Amino acid sequence: MFPIYLVCVLTLFSVPCVHSANYLIGAGIYDITGPAAEVNMMGYAMLGQLTNGIHLRLFSRAFVIADAQNKTRFAFVSLDACMGSQSIKLEVLKKLKGIYGSLYTAENVAISATHTHSGPGGYLQYVLFDVTSLGFVSESLNVIVDGIIESIRMAHDRLQPGNIFFNNGTLLEANINRSPSAYEFNPDKAHYEYNVDKQFVLLKMVDEQGHGIGMINWFAVHGTSMNNTNGLVSGDNKGYASFLMEQYMNGNGTIPGQGSFVAAFAQSNLGDVTPNTRGAFCADTGLPCDYNHSTCNGRNELCRGIGPGKDMFESTAIIARKQFEKALELYSSASVPVTGPVDFRQAYLDMRNYSFEVEGKTVHTCPSAMGKSFAAGTTDGPGAFNFIQNDTKDDPFWDIVRNLLHDPSEEQVKCHYPKSILLDTGEMHEPYDWQASIVDTQLLRVGQFVIAPVPGEFTTMSGRRFRLAVNETLKAAGFPTNSQVVIAGLTNTYADYITTFEEYSVQRYEGGSTIYGPHTLNAYIDHYKKMANDLATGHPTPQTTAPKDLVDVQIPFPRPVLFDSHPFGKHFGDVNKDVNGSYKANETVVVQFWSGNPRNNYMTNSTFLTVEQLQTNGKWKVFRTDAFWDTKFHWAHTSALSGESLATISWDIDATVPAGSYRISHFGYHKPLFETPEPFNGTSSIFKVVVSP
Repeated sequence: MFPIYLVCVLTLFSVPCVHSANYLIGAGIYDITGPAAEVNMMGYAMLGQLTNGIHLRLFSRAFVIADAQNKTRFAFVSLDACMGSQSIKLEVLKKLKGIYGSLYTAENVAISATHTHSGPGGYLQYVLFDVTSLGFVSESLNVIVDGIIESIRMAHDRLQPGNIFFNNGTLLEANINRSPSAYEFNPDKAHYEYNVDKQFVLLKMVDEQGHGIGMINWFAVHGTSMNNTNGLVSGDNKGYASFLMEQYMNGNGTIPGQGSFVAAFAQSNLGDVTPNTRGAFCADTGLPCDYNHSTCNGRNELCRGIGPGKDMFESTAIIARKQFEKALELYSSASVPVTGPVDFRQAYLDMRNYSFEVEGKTVHTCPSAMGKSFAAGTTDGPGAFNFIQNDTKDDPFWDIVRNLLHDPSEEQVKCHYPKSILLDTGEMHEPYDWQASIVDTQLLRVGQFVIAPVPGEFTTMSGRRFRLAVNETLKAAGFPTNSQVVIAGLTNTYADYITTFEEYSVQRYEGGSTIYGPHTLNAYIDHYKKMANDLATGHPTPQTTAPKDLVDVQIPFPRPVLFDSHPFGKHFGDVNKDVNGSYKANETVVVQFWSGNPRNNYMTNSTFLTVEQLQTNGKWKVFRTDAFWDTKFHWAHTSALSGESLATISWDIDATVPAGSYRISHFGYHKPLFETPEPFNGTSSIFKVVVSP
């Protein structure tokens, strides 16, 4: 018999052997893909960027952590979505109260997002963010809320004794700074080796026997590997990294969302951090863009960041795989146990006029406003017209346009200086508020590890200053010397960007999008230090007034699906273009079906397609669905007037696919006029995958 210590050492992904569990842990995952057609994507603010199919399904990943006595708990949720929002959290809390009473509340539930720019939009409750969707999209909100509830329910039901381990490391070549000229204005830059965070922080969760329950990691990089020409729903680099980790832990070929191990690649201080690691270049000349303004011949439209790959799909895969490989390395070597209480603090913070002292001087925040440089966009997604980054000048034409909406007061202009205000959102309330004025702030503690959910996108240096201030406050109040603070970005509320005071003065895109004025960062630091002290000393944080729930006053836009049709002599699910007879590795199978609108049924926790493999017993086995990386489901009307549409399904065959007989099936719902949608399906001819000579 092996000595017990050798058993521990030799076990795959071993953890230090323990005799008792420190925590109760549960993990859950649920589909939140939503409307995969005709809905504006959230992130790039492009009117014409509508969903038209699926590359990767989107998921809500929930983790419930309680102390061993089951007295205190919190739920951390990571969404494959552009951002968390007050509308989402407020609706989730209503439903959780109906199921669990007072067990899950605003204080102990955090809803964070990975910041993919390739998911359906229209779910935020403020006007500015629904403009490109031409209104609120209840379809988007409802599927996200329902998916969060189901993932939390699953995590709650799976709660079991276990232990948590912590690890961190450095991940290179997966992110760069897209606004380096602004970063250089920070006087503390000399304290750091890189102008973006390369820190990769991971929590490993296992049961009493050391078997994996799940993992959460935090790494700062934008979800913009997929660019603004994309129409396929995708979790971008973090969504694909989660897919890779879950496939590895649950077994390759496991249907995504159905395995027991849940892996969240959560977001951190990504504000000025891009995955387009080759830099920004002019599309017309191939030369680097202007360093200070990110322009080409004085205009921003042609300046674009370039990823590490030959196209957006390859770039997404490269950045995702780097995160996956680092996560696997840190997960397998994680050995520092997390020990100590489970606790949390939360407060709603009114950012319209938050006053505090900085170096003996009283300063305050401002009602929200967006600067002209915000409209210039970034190298990940350039804006339009004649806006440029690093622009603090007034423009008579745009000032007239702005004033037609709302002329900012003299006090507001002074408060936001040197920002040149384009949209005075904090003073605009018709038809309802344009941006958040009250934000949701929070701290979650498990032992010496503290998660700081924040309501926006902190830049690199903002995040560094914030983490340092919170960690120093915790330690000064009695926290362990090995305590760790991580920022969970885009959580609970979306209140845009948070730059340093120095970066704000430069007014790049991030500065123009820092909505509460130049003292925004220091206001958050001041407030979170108070919450951190309360957390460390065991004092309650005073409760404040929650923001209004505006869901019931939203103005919806998307027109309903009236009807679907097909050409005379055809049926829904009939093949329009069939497969070839055989394929080899590195070839792509393409088949096309007469279809119905994907909005008729989102096929939640199901699929619009299957690739099926013929077994030796003559039965067909599902080999792929629309949640796999190597499949694509694309939908388009052939005639919007007639209601006819086609679904094009493709499957990229790689060298790991076994030889054999396969077929592709398409599933969906079609809507007869004045009737409820009805299911249909269709199947391609059988084809062979052959081994290359």
